[in-house]
Amino acid sequence: MTMHITGTREEWLAARLDLLAEEKELTRQSDMLAERRRALPWVRIDKDYRFETAKGSASLADLFKGRSQLLIYHFMFGPDYTAGCPSCSSIADGFNGVVVHLENHDVAFTAVSRAPLPKLEAFKERMGWTFDWASSFGSDFNLDFSVLFTEQQQREGGIEYNYRREPPAPKAAGQSVQEWKLRGSETPVGQIAAMTGTDVATYTRDRPGISAFVLKDGVVYHTYSSYARGVDGIWGVYQWLDRAPLGRNEQGIWWRLHDEYGQG
Repeated sequence: MTMHITGTREEWLAARLDLLAEEKELTRQSDMLAERRRALPWVRIDKDYRFETAKGSASLADLFKGRSQLLIYHFMFGPDYTAGCPSCSSIADGFNGVVVHLENHDVAFTAVSRAPLPKLEAFKERMGWTFDWASSFGSDFNLDFSVLFTEQQQREGGIEYNYRREPPAPKAAGQSVQEWKLRGSETPVGQIAAMTGTDVATYTRDRPGISAFVLKDGVVYHTYSSYARGVDGIWGVYQWLDRAPLGRNEQGIWWRLHDEYGQG
């Protein structure tokens, strides 16, 4: 642990009050950004998306469950994954208990992933989660909301994620999960891909995000989407770490599925 400055209680209080002023300003800016999110134009959804849920086949409107608003977490769990993305799983650990409060404030919530429903249900049971989780397997939903990309897009640089175009993916050595394990899973993406039982290319074709919808006079409208670090705000563990003495204090990939800590 590196040495840190020390001081008297009076010195701490003076520095804390300076920081408090900046924190209050950040809060005000956050409130203004929230207003601007709500002021975005609504885009009518005319496509008939279908999902598989624990209660059967459902439309996008059905996911509202009688409420006027719907929040969706785009959970990275492709058909070829053997387990959910550990980053998305860490996020889900944080929002699992929030859903009941949303539902009692006229806001429905569901996670959506491409994996078939039985695979999602088995992983959900393993993790002890209770939130709704719908499968978009065979649907264009993930493609249309920019959380799924094709092999061709990866090769040719046709991926537009988080409202920016990505360059073609490098064709690096050790792309299979077996090779990543043999080579020590030396990159962060390689490590996470290995945790999902996939290779890097397969893992990164799915992406995380949040989307919001409203149901008005029987019509569904898309109101907001956020991706990449735009999801940080709901990643609960980081909100806590940002207030811990050493902050995020990260050296590579440290988080795991919550039932895999201590397994080496």
